[in-house]
Amino acid sequence: MPDYGRFDPTAAMAEIGPALTAPGQPEAGFAAFSDHCKARTGHRLLTMLAWMEADNDVQRIWSSNPGAYPPAARKAMGVTEWGAQVLHRRQLWMGRTVEDIRWAFPDHALIESLGCGACIHALVQWDGALLGVISMLDAEHAYTEADMAGLNAIAPLLAPGFLAFHKGAGAG
Repeated sequence: MPDYGRFDPTAAMAEIGPALTAPGQPEAGFAAFSDHCKARTGHRLLTMLAWMEADNDVQRIWSSNPGAYPPAARKAMGVTEWGAQVLHRRQLWMGRTVEDIRWAFPDHALIESLGCGACIHALVQWDGALLGVISMLDAEHAYTEADMAGLNAIAPLLAPGFLAFHKGAGAG
């Protein structure tokens, strides 16, 4: 059996599933997902980033901190080394320290100002396509490889929300 760290995919389905059927999608589902993750591993910031492949950008479609990281903002992450690994090669990435955050993100100063020094990502995929990335951040050394595997295991729960965004954006 895979090691999902502090995540339990069965519990995730039981806790997040009902929110995914409630009115107010995809926000209701994204918020329930964030709450589930915060209860399991903690986070200071969780964002949903849609992959806008034609533009080589990610677009934030949900944020646990919309004041600092508002939805609708775009970042040209496809052209970065992080983007090559995560977006183009579809490999997971974990930053354990502030130095890792500085390597990965051009907005690292804002990330650091929120007390974040670690980050894990999960891929949201559907029918062979990468729809986007879940980015979860907390203090340095907050996450393990197993936590990242667990986040990635429950990420498909959010595919409908990402699909709805892409359909509305004309990107998919």
